[in-house]
Amino acid sequence: MWFHYFLVFLGAFIFDVVPFPFPPAFTIMVTLQILFDLNIWLVIIIGVAGSILGRYILTLYIPHLAGRIFKRAKTEDIEFLGTEMKERGWRSHVFILAYSLMPLPTTPLFLAAGIAKVKPINIIPAFLSGNLSATRLQYFLGKYATENSKAIFENVLTWKSTLSLAVGLIMIGALLFIDWRTLIQKNKLEFDFRIWK
Repeated sequence: MWFHYFLVFLGAFIFDVVPFPFPPAFTIMVTLQILFDLNIWLVIIIGVAGSILGRYILTLYIPHLAGRIFKRAKTEDIEFLGTEMKERGWRSHVFILAYSLMPLPTTPLFLAAGIAKVKPINIIPAFLSGNLSATRLQYFLGKYATENSKAIFENVLTWKSTLSLAVGLIMIGALLFIDWRTLIQKNKLEFDFRIWK
């Protein structure tokens, strides 16, 4: 039985360690809970732990990956954005908490923090608080929908899942292609599409 809980942890970890918008970790948690009739609260706690570890590792390896695929000017631009986040103190934590509560992919948030070399301790606590609350709500909504409608599995590609993926990709595009230093310092929106090495 503990093997099934390990699968919950591993699934949530894998869903949140990848550097592109993946389905929310709660989807694998709901699926495994229903398949194996697992304790809901253990699934939430273990799943969120896997999710947090995945995001933590993402922030550790993404600076090295970014340094290999992006021009130095782009990584410096995102590092500048991270410095701005750090200087805003408690407001950054409130933003991260609020963002974690919304049904938006958190991958862009952790990509930005990782590339900007923001220490995980500056982002994980607020993310944990928001993620625990949001996951609990999403989990119960997802479980209810799954138990009451087999159409969820038949129609995986819905307008909501498509919109969520589109928003995630747009946010990653904004992170990568907006010149953040110019935007913050001069209040001027400029794009730079020549970011690859």
